[in-house]
Amino acid sequence: MAYEMNFTPVFARTPELISGTIDTIVLSGQSIVIGLTIGLAVSILRVDGPKWAAAASAGYVEAFRNTPLLVQLFLLFFGLPYIGIRLSADHAAILAISLNLGAYSAEIFRAGLLAIPKTQIEAGLALGLSRLQVMRYVVIIPALRVIYPALTGQLTLTLLGTSIASAISATELTLAGAKIESQTFRSLETFLVLAAIYISITFAFRLLYWIVGLWLFRRSVPKTGSAVATLSLPREAET
Repeated sequence: MAYEMNFTPVFARTPELISGTIDTIVLSGQSIVIGLTIGLAVSILRVDGPKWAAAASAGYVEAFRNTPLLVQLFLLFFGLPYIGIRLSADHAAILAISLNLGAYSAEIFRAGLLAIPKTQIEAGLALGLSRLQVMRYVVIIPALRVIYPALTGQLTLTLLGTSIASAISATELTLAGAKIESQTFRSLETFLVLAAIYISITFAFRLLYWIVGLWLFRRSVPKTGSAVATLSLPREAET
């Protein structure tokens, strides 16, 4: 007998699917903000930090890039209580995903930082900019332009990776779908709907990244010319 598709029981649980979708977006957004902050800080330490900080940062990157996210999630959720630190499933998921993204984004950021010629940095200092201004306007923005496609690709993987958080019952879309599947017994229909939702969220995030890229890189930078000519600084940096 041929299998008969029936989405009615799944669509009847639409409020749960909407709630799970919102939870996934919130989890992704929090993890991305924290993870990118960690990644940028670690990359700067590896490129321009003291030796001990660079070594510690490298150890962190290698540890998290060479172990599965699921193992990291389990270690934080089940392992931290052994040293007196108890995290809720949601908080453990945010921490694990953020640290994982931080390690991967650190390498992406580092590649961008190393792509900036030293002559361009020296030109910024010669113009009277502080090291902080040079790092912000002369290094980070041009580097971000170079790595932006790779970085947004990693952020998409992070969004999809939030589904792993269902393994510790953190509230997100896959967990909501698993509950619906176990109660309706419509496995194929449930996960087809989940796949469609994940595709929609992914395209929405990609559109957001595109808009952010247009805003962030609205100042054109010449492809050729001297190091000084490549500097395109906001007015506050010129004072």
